[in-house]
Amino acid sequence: MTSELTQLLLANAAFVGSHFAMSHPMRTPMVRVLGPSGFLGVYSLASLALLYWVVQAFQAAPPADLGGSGAIGWLLATALTLPAMVLLAGSFAGNPALPDPTGKVKIPAEPRGVFRVTRHPMMWGIGLWAIAHVALWWSTRTLITASAMGVLALLGAHLQDRKKRGLLGEAWAGWQAQTSYWPKWSAFARIGWVWWLAGGAIWLVATFAHMPLGGIPAGIWRWMG
Repeated sequence: MTSELTQLLLANAAFVGSHFAMSHPMRTPMVRVLGPSGFLGVYSLASLALLYWVVQAFQAAPPADLGGSGAIGWLLATALTLPAMVLLAGSFAGNPALPDPTGKVKIPAEPRGVFRVTRHPMMWGIGLWAIAHVALWWSTRTLITASAMGVLALLGAHLQDRKKRGLLGEAWAGWQAQTSYWPKWSAFARIGWVWWLAGGAIWLVATFAHMPLGGIPAGIWRWMG
């Protein structure tokens, strides 16, 4: 393994490991010392710094050293990233899992929008994005980074449930009873047109930007010449 890929592995390990550490064993003592707002600030700064390391290491690594999975891989990636962006777009509205500087958590009376699909729409949005990029089998750097982000999102969602049950007790247990960890694909038909429009717009922009930013055409733009 080249030194560039080793650096990328270390950067991803630090990014994922710091998230798990600060979200679980280190969270309570850090909140006790820093307060909820201070903890959120330190968490955000550390995450941004480590993400910058990941980006720099990714850019330094070889760009296309695997064989690729061909047209089937690109079709699968295109099909997965659209619902991923829909879930991501809807995850910011009424999400009880998002950190709140006040420490107060508001759990909806019933799941709406993308929460009808999964109670972890942001995590599954990232997870589907990661699976799509692994399926492309494009480069070792993409395989490393996408795998790390997928583990962070999907294992993180499971650990988040356990943490929230401990913090909120019956309130979170009730939310779990109404929602699903695993995506319910049929529920995409009931999330509302607003999130399909928002997610579709993000998907179109992101896939269009794939060429100028990464040098690789993606999404429908790959077949539009």
